Amino acid sequence: MLLYFAAKRYAVLTLASTLCYNFPPMSHYAETTVRVRYAETDQMGVVYHGNYFTWFEVGRVELCRQLGFEYKRMEMEDDSFIVVADAHCRYKRPARFDDLLVVRTKVAEAQRRTVRFDYEILNQASGELIAIGDTLHVFCDRAGKPKSLPEKYRKYFPITKDNNSD
Repeated sequence: MLLYFAAKRYAVLTLASTLCYNFPPMSHYAETTVRVRYAETDQMGVVYHGNYFTWFEVGRVELCRQLGFEYKRMEMEDDSFIVVADAHCRYKRPARFDDLLVVRTKVAEAQRRTVRFDYEILNQASGELIAIGDTLHVFCDRAGKPKSLPEKYRKYFPITKDNNSD
């Protein structure tokens, strides 16, 4: 039964990878690499779909570093957490055990209390687009109460929409 579901998932991934999508290349992004571990794959050696969201997180944290601040310090020193409110991933081609993947992350949109990140995951060896996605986050305090982004971080997340829209 497990093999049936793995084969069915593989067929869906293969079908999705053959469809033609025209997405413009991402600009103004941070880049980091991850190697697919054996534990991140199913019986057929294909990456389990939930792992892409972990790699999105790796990309977000690295984006913060490349922008000039540590997300960990933002939490500890400023009681500001970037809480996931919505997440999407579109799988283009399967990633497999030991593939080296490039995770590209950028701030797509920012408001007073929210930020949206866009992601691309590419196979480093072939350059093929493996997946694209986005996540919407709410700035919150430790108790989970939404709050405005502290002033000192606004240069990293410039407002891209009207303040009244969030």
